[in-house]
Amino acid sequence: MIENNRTLYDSDRIVGYYKQLNRLQPAEAAILGQLKDRLPTMRMLDIGIGGGRTTQHFLPLVGEYTGIDYAPGMIAACQQRFAHAPQRAQLAVVDARDMGQFANDSFDFILFSFNGIDYVSHGDRLRILQELHRVGKAGSYVLFSSHNLQSMARAFDYRQHLGRNPLKTYENLAMWGITRFFNRSLSLRAVQSAGYLVLRDESHNFRLQTYYIRPETQVEQLAFGFDTIEIYPWTQRTKVKDLSDGWLESDLWLYYFCRIS
Repeated sequence: MIENNRTLYDSDRIVGYYKQLNRLQPAEAAILGQLKDRLPTMRMLDIGIGGGRTTQHFLPLVGEYTGIDYAPGMIAACQQRFAHAPQRAQLAVVDARDMGQFANDSFDFILFSFNGIDYVSHGDRLRILQELHRVGKAGSYVLFSSHNLQSMARAFDYRQHLGRNPLKTYENLAMWGITRFFNRSLSLRAVQSAGYLVLRDESHNFRLQTYYIRPETQVEQLAFGFDTIEIYPWTQRTKVKDLSDGWLESDLWLYYFCRIS
């Protein structure tokens, strides 16, 4: 799974796509606003930086910035893009599953955006969470995004795509059919009942294997060493009230903001 995904992310076309992305997601902007006064004293680890979308926002604000990605093409693009930045960015090709070059308790703020944690196996995901806990200081902040299996259950149910507009209904059902084709081993019941699943979605023309997880299952995965867990829909700057919040039924991405205990 990981080698297939890494090869795709290292291709020139995909690197070029991520190089032109510039904006923070609303949830990312909300957390930047919360931490802005403290960022100048923080050592930040930015994981899965891609073409430097988040680098351009956080590099000028933090005390020390380290950006990593497992795709050499992405790091090469960032090295070129930020070669003349006023503040030097430490950029390196690093796999988040093994960040042995970083000592324990190294960082005050860790960001892993654009669902980068979703492109490894279940076992590797748990290894990454352990590594985040190891390299982050006690009390440090971690923000990462992940695909929401709760919303994918709606995507698998053809009844959710019916409407009064015939053209829109046709488009929705066509995408539903393609999604089901690429995931034909999965039933709607399995998607509705599982805590997490690896499936193919429309990202990069269904070429990626993507990990989807329910919010309550993600909270359980973090229980070993993270607390004060807040969940943000990727389209919103406001956290959800609780695990019954309606946004968790519709948003395909969720951001998890927590502290290392």
